[in-house]
Amino acid sequence: MGNFLHAKKKGPLPIETSFSFPSPLPSWNSDEGFASGLIDIGGLELSQVSTFTKVWSVLQGGPDDLGVSFFRPTELPAGFFILGHYVQPNNKPLSGQILVGRDVTDAASPILKAPLDFDLIWSSQNSDVKQSGSAYFWLPSPPDGYRSVGLAVTSTPDKPSVDEFRCIRNDFTAECEAGSSIWDDDKDGISLLPLRPLHRGVQALGVPVGTFLIQNHSSPTVSALACLKNNSTNFTRSMPTLSQIQTLMQNFSPWIYLHPNEPYLPSSVNWFFKNGALLYQKDNQMSIPIQMDGSNLPQGGSNDGSYWIDLPTNNSQMEMVKKGDITSTEVYLHVKPMLGATCTDIAIWVFYPFNGPARAKVEFINISLGKIGEHVGDWEHVTLRISNFTGQLLSMYFSEHSGGTWVDASQLEFEGGNRLVAYSSLHGHAFYYKPGLVLQGNSKLGIGIRNDTAKGTRMDVGERYKFVSVDYLGMAEPAWLNYARKWGPKKSYDTTKELEKVVKFLPKKLKERLEKMIESLPDEVLGEEGPTGPKVKSNWLNDEQ
Repeated sequence: MGNFLHAKKKGPLPIETSFSFPSPLPSWNSDEGFASGLIDIGGLELSQVSTFTKVWSVLQGGPDDLGVSFFRPTELPAGFFILGHYVQPNNKPLSGQILVGRDVTDAASPILKAPLDFDLIWSSQNSDVKQSGSAYFWLPSPPDGYRSVGLAVTSTPDKPSVDEFRCIRNDFTAECEAGSSIWDDDKDGISLLPLRPLHRGVQALGVPVGTFLIQNHSSPTVSALACLKNNSTNFTRSMPTLSQIQTLMQNFSPWIYLHPNEPYLPSSVNWFFKNGALLYQKDNQMSIPIQMDGSNLPQGGSNDGSYWIDLPTNNSQMEMVKKGDITSTEVYLHVKPMLGATCTDIAIWVFYPFNGPARAKVEFINISLGKIGEHVGDWEHVTLRISNFTGQLLSMYFSEHSGGTWVDASQLEFEGGNRLVAYSSLHGHAFYYKPGLVLQGNSKLGIGIRNDTAKGTRMDVGERYKFVSVDYLGMAEPAWLNYARKWGPKKSYDTTKELEKVVKFLPKKLKERLEKMIESLPDEVLGEEGPTGPKVKSNWLNDEQ
């Protein structure tokens, strides 16, 4: 994955303004279920709060070297308690959410209990970092049988009040893991990291509170804090109905921009089959034309190499199919519960009959890599993450070859109201959230695979989407979705020989750097084999990362 660079700006910090969508959000008018404002996870009622009072800011380090700020949730609904405080980098508008809780049972052992005390775990008082005053970080000390799910931050040495904080009964907690660090103090040897459930998938019950962890470099552990667990017998009760998903798509469905020079366009799967795609079986030299609906594809099984799909054998037909057909293009929706069914993920899959050759940048020289990177059948996707509390878009995932990136809603590009924008890279079709060049390799040395994006042909997802799977509604799936083998053959060329053809004119040092970079890339980027379909990929049942 590559990174877009941001220059440090003078003046007010972005976090000093609050993010708002360009246009009004849908009015759901829900008393219960999706977008009702509350989710009951089995006797513990949760609400998502986005109103805060700032406690402390550090003004250096972190993303763009702008620091981070810490907040205490305010304006809680009646009867709800704070579970932890919130932190956000200063390089983007304030846009966070954090969960607060209320026990709605009459159990002898309540789900929520006040902490016994608070333990000071770190103070910035003696830190050399540029900061607004001092901060004190506190770990709630839970009663026996309970766990803490978040830290408290104060601007004075006085402990927080135990009356406004709550710990969670053990059976309503799930194990956490730390995400990537958002701020570090190397002198004190501490890092700030967001917390998320260790297990994340369509059946996983862990719920993130939206809190953070302070980790000591000498003893890294997250065992002191937990995430929440959805114990509701009706696990998906807060998921959207089909009509509500359609409303979400009307409001947030992306525009996809292809590169102006893109020769390998997307198509529908049915168009690909109709125009001569062939099914091959191992140890059988005969190929079989694939039915337009994919009904004669082998179903189930595993990616065992026994079958694969390839282009037509007729050269003119092959070249036509490789170019795709934008007019036939459909995008395929997979809707699934995520994060203990407190979020809805709408994965939007796009099919390209052919992935074009890779292009490299070696300092100031651009090089086409011959056949390297080419493969038949290219599946790419973006994912919209929606809050089941509010029906609001939280973030969007952009698949990028063998990985991808989550981008907060506040950092996305909008066009025509709340419609999102995604950019498909030239030849490789990786998705990015802004136009430009991203180098996959060593961007500091200026050596890597080029991922160029720009505004060319615009594809309207809102007019082209088709449901193929809604996990919790039992929707019938097309036959091609349950084909578990490769959508393209294994490569028919020698990567080393292809590389020798294109690097022979480079100076020795640059040639060696390029060869080393190519060797480090995953097979998916190099086009070693055609990809599997969406349902075989790990993110079909699990979180994106």
